[in-house]
Amino acid sequence: MRRLRSFIHKETRKLGHMSIVASIFLSLCVFSFLKARYCPGTLANLRAPTNTHVQMIITETESSTSQSVEKRRTEDSQKPMCTEWGTRSITCEMVGEVMIEGNSSTVYVPSYDSTAKLEEWKVKPYNRKSDPIAMSRVSEVLIKPYLHHEQMPHCTQNHSAPAIIFSVGGFTGNLFHDFTDVLIPLFITAHQFHGDVQFIITDSKPWWIGKFRLILKQLSKYEIIELNNNEEVHCLQGRLIVGTNFHKEFGVDPSKSPNGYSMSDFKELLRRSFSLERGTAIQIGDEFKKRPKLLIISRAHSRKFVNERGIVEMAKSLGYDVVVAEANSSTNISKFARLVNSCDVLMGVHGAGLTNMVFLPHGAVIIQVVPFGRLEWLAGASFKEPAMDMKLNYLEYRIQEEESTLAQQYPQDHPVIRDPFSIHKQGWMALRTVYLDNQDVKPNLGKLRNTLIEALKYLREPN
Repeated sequence: MRRLRSFIHKETRKLGHMSIVASIFLSLCVFSFLKARYCPGTLANLRAPTNTHVQMIITETESSTSQSVEKRRTEDSQKPMCTEWGTRSITCEMVGEVMIEGNSSTVYVPSYDSTAKLEEWKVKPYNRKSDPIAMSRVSEVLIKPYLHHEQMPHCTQNHSAPAIIFSVGGFTGNLFHDFTDVLIPLFITAHQFHGDVQFIITDSKPWWIGKFRLILKQLSKYEIIELNNNEEVHCLQGRLIVGTNFHKEFGVDPSKSPNGYSMSDFKELLRRSFSLERGTAIQIGDEFKKRPKLLIISRAHSRKFVNERGIVEMAKSLGYDVVVAEANSSTNISKFARLVNSCDVLMGVHGAGLTNMVFLPHGAVIIQVVPFGRLEWLAGASFKEPAMDMKLNYLEYRIQEEESTLAQQYPQDHPVIRDPFSIHKQGWMALRTVYLDNQDVKPNLGKLRNTLIEALKYLREPN
């Protein structure tokens, strides 16, 4: 009898413990349900409130580290939460019925909650958002919620295709910025639509559109809408993207791009745009059956080759077929692209002219001549790293003090010569003025000869 009472007591205690565990488990389940229902996480917070007919996401594509700068909007605001990361790119995406008024550059987003606080917000759709000089040349696009009973402009044009609004203000007109700030980000954002996307341009420059029309036509099958001074009211039933995605300087990150697009895909698009014939560079044997072609980018103003004629003669003595050409803002890009594509080696002093390496065939060689002034970091970010993504071989020739005209302008003990980093610390304008705008170069022909010989090694036929 005593054993029976002990057994019953133990079993009762076990049931009590199990009841407590079950109660805790049930409470957690209920809590999790309520949290998921009423306290959505970060991903949910990036969406517009459920009482609006437009879904909006604002993302920044340059960085997503824990040190990202985040600007959060209040939960009771009709304005969706926005997260900003990095220093370059904001992309605003809306899915639903939106209205774009051309003459005011305003995007109207419908809201159906008359009790919510309607906030407006502004976007400058250009990829240098932390550069005040560039952004001072970029117009704002106003995104404005409105209630369904408000009197709104009447639609004059309707569009069913997705649309992208972007600016060609900022630093456009400089070929490097044309590509790194606008064309490559536009490719990243638009290529996924396979041409079925409408481009809407702010800060329009007709000459810019004309210059790059062949590229733009590869990305969109529609006529471009120029938003400035446009009296039309455009109504979209699908997807609107304000701004374009930026990955990195003069490049594409396949891990971030839709469908894994890369710089190779961008270069292939350029080949189609300009009917470029050569996909790969020449391969030479011990005896040249065909001479490799060297293009020297000439400059009319700063960073000129003082001894350009001597460089040409030296290169010819090595077996190169040499072409000298200048690339500036007035250059016919179609014609110049075909010239570059016909070459196997491209050489030039650091500057926008080297941007033309996007037209080189795979396996070609790019030689960047880096001016005096400890500018290797700038040269690397601008052209060295992008060259690898473009499947090009990269070589660098660094100008020394005695090869720079700065040696004649400043005494040897001057900070410009002795301590270039002290000039760097004064800011970009000081660096640019001294080392980029007021310097020409005279490479040592013996040393440069070795660099050109090394370039030939990259073009050798494999054993």
